[in-house]
Amino acid sequence: MIDFKGNFNVAPSLPEKLEPLIEISKNLYWSWNKDAIELFRRLDNKLWETTHHNPVLLLGKISQERLKEVVKDDGFISHMNRALLDLRNYINEVNWYQRNYKSEGNSFIAYFSAEFGLTECLQIYSGGLGILAGDHLKSASDLGIPLVGVGLCYKEGYFQQYLTSDGWQQERYELTDFYNQPMSLVKDEKGEAIKLDLEFPGRKVFFQIWKIQVGRTPLYLLDTNVPENSDDDKFITRTLYGGSIETRIQQEILLGIGGIRALHALGIQPQICHMNEGHSAFLALERIRVLIKNEGLTFDQAKDIGFYSNVFTTHTPVPAGIDVFPNELVEKYFGRYYRHELKISDKTFFQLGTILRDREPYSFNMAHLAMNMAGFVNGVSRLHGEVSKKMWVEGFKGVPFDEIPIDYVTNGIHTRSHISNEMEELLYRYMGEKFILSPGDPKVWERINDIPDEELWRTHERRRERLVAFARSVLYKQVKRRGGSNAEADAAKEVLNPSSLTIGFARRFATYKRATLFYRDIERLTDILCDTDFPVQLIIAGKAHPKDDAGKKLIQDIVRIAKDEKLRKKIVFLENYDMNTARYMVEGCDVWLNNPRRPLEASGTSGMKVIANGGLNFSVLDGWWDEGYNPELGWKIGNGEEYEDLDYQDEIESRMIYETLEKEIVPTFYSRGDDKLPRKWISMMKSSMQNLGSFFNTERMVSEYTEKFYIKAYEKRKFIKANDWEKAKAFTTWKENMFGSWKDVRFINYKSENSGSEVKVGTEFVINAEVFLGNLKPADVSVQIYYGKKDDMEKPHSNKNIAMECQNPDVEGGKFKYKGKINCDSTGQYGFTLRILPCHPILINPFELGLIKWA
Repeated sequence: MIDFKGNFNVAPSLPEKLEPLIEISKNLYWSWNKDAIELFRRLDNKLWETTHHNPVLLLGKISQERLKEVVKDDGFISHMNRALLDLRNYINEVNWYQRNYKSEGNSFIAYFSAEFGLTECLQIYSGGLGILAGDHLKSASDLGIPLVGVGLCYKEGYFQQYLTSDGWQQERYELTDFYNQPMSLVKDEKGEAIKLDLEFPGRKVFFQIWKIQVGRTPLYLLDTNVPENSDDDKFITRTLYGGSIETRIQQEILLGIGGIRALHALGIQPQICHMNEGHSAFLALERIRVLIKNEGLTFDQAKDIGFYSNVFTTHTPVPAGIDVFPNELVEKYFGRYYRHELKISDKTFFQLGTILRDREPYSFNMAHLAMNMAGFVNGVSRLHGEVSKKMWVEGFKGVPFDEIPIDYVTNGIHTRSHISNEMEELLYRYMGEKFILSPGDPKVWERINDIPDEELWRTHERRRERLVAFARSVLYKQVKRRGGSNAEADAAKEVLNPSSLTIGFARRFATYKRATLFYRDIERLTDILCDTDFPVQLIIAGKAHPKDDAGKKLIQDIVRIAKDEKLRKKIVFLENYDMNTARYMVEGCDVWLNNPRRPLEASGTSGMKVIANGGLNFSVLDGWWDEGYNPELGWKIGNGEEYEDLDYQDEIESRMIYETLEKEIVPTFYSRGDDKLPRKWISMMKSSMQNLGSFFNTERMVSEYTEKFYIKAYEKRKFIKANDWEKAKAFTTWKENMFGSWKDVRFINYKSENSGSEVKVGTEFVINAEVFLGNLKPADVSVQIYYGKKDDMEKPHSNKNIAMECQNPDVEGGKFKYKGKINCDSTGQYGFTLRILPCHPILINPFELGLIKWA
């Protein structure tokens, strides 16, 4: 290897008149501003495509001759100035957050994620988690929320996919030149890169910081590829989800602990930290360390403070999707940290990595660490919230299922990032600028009905035509790259039909997503696809994890089927699925197929992206579609059943797919009048856009996070911070007293005032109880009646609780009398019991301490 002795950077050389292009290119606002994208296309359309839609690289590669031409082009200069003015107006305008909340600085919320999908030229994402994180930042920008993102800067990013001639997936890793990306290295006043370090076993690991401006929202990415590091440590941020388990813990230490240190070095003191999955959960430990060091607090005090200002979002419905590290590996990296910095024992430290309080932890679970450190925990759809409770029910012993403190915020998508230019122009024309300014407003989407059927259908048809052209081009390149014959390459130009019903299927090729379910009965599928009067075609894309041979086998099976002479023009697999391919697919498909094994799809967002583009969903009732489905808006596979016999499930649900296609989807699509318009289909398109468009977007999602978690967390932190953390210190003391005294808490007796066991509707069922609280006071607890219909008591969300009132709060001796009433407003047989829970104004929920006493 050649040992270079120095570095220098070559920057674009633009005429002074064109320098605004640099400002526009450096802010990713262009990625969801169609006018700005058109500006770069206008500069050099071919170069725009070959640079993978990277305006910074485009400006670096464009010829000086072309620049001299556009300097004299008044139309181009006017277009550039319009785009610049639009960017500056966007940055400075007053938004939803400013109108509704007092500003608390530019970035008091820090959002941490292992990946961010922002635009296709930035290869720092692998799939849905990253796209969701990128859309979160974009909507935070649109809403004016004072948020900053933190992630890692991967030199290779996720792998580039290509297939062998027999359809087996291969991986290729491409290095990214960060200096030719819409990002910049963060430097100090002297112009030197800011570099920080972390203590790793036997050495220091250094890292630098890159900044990406996402509209108003800054994103900081950490990079260990610096000269001060060994070759091994330079590789820590080499690959997304690559390397060994030790690489993974190194990355997560960098993301969590390094992320907090990076923000502090930049003068950013986040009041709330949002962990997008458990990868960044180590940040909670660093926040504790900082409070111990700077504020002179104890570990317990600092932990309590952090707990009420951390948010954790889980995206996985199965334990296998969570990072779990062996205790020995954690000890290797954290032994000195927890003993000398946190000043706690090994027992206390390793207990942080499990929610199972009654057993010795044998491993360190990152999701459990996040749950132990965050007062606000949520799943990413209504169903996933329930699934998460089931997955972690063991950590909440004695807590009724529906009261397990795991909330949900259903995912969404950043509409303008995933809608076609043609459709956006159409919607803007009929729905006005509110479509752009307030995509989460249901009233805005009601105007969909003002769009003439003809215009909506022609717009969608144009996008299908472009998808077919794109698929043919990609397939042609795939054939040529594999060394295919000229005949094969020519055949690639003839696949698909721009007028046929087009079904899209694109996602990660994990086995639970059942990519080959559609191909279970090849003969029946062939009949559906090859009907000469009502043809159907399928476009597929997606990657399997490099170590997932089962997922790779699914891809190979599909490619093999697609080679059949009858099907080769009907089924196309597009290699190297990325944001650009996804954009063509969601903009042009008529139907989006999704058939995961319920309930293993936490949310899924690809189907949301077809909504504003006029596509319709055909899916298992899992993830978001469990909330979104309505027979007027799309189609379902099954009725939400869950099976023990998985082969039987696949047989049943594959038949449902064929039957729904044959009897509902295909007839509806091809039912045309004299004007050749599928009126019923268009009606469903409009209903889908109107009813789903305003909810399944990240404006609604991020505003919900703000109102549900961010503001509450901020108010809580502000409350406990007053007077040198006086309330926080008092709360920790109160908790210690609760833990020490809880063993003495018990019910002495309880009985009903009502004679007999039958009461009338409209009356009250009165219960008296006597409890012993020991050293505690009535203000420390909540004594409750827990009741419900006996036949429904095991069903989630069927039972209720009512607080009882203390009748003698000032009595000495620890014995207190309570009285409570149940209003009997409906008939039936009811059951009840009593319980005692901790009560304190700082608590988010009464189950945080894990203390509950049932009668």
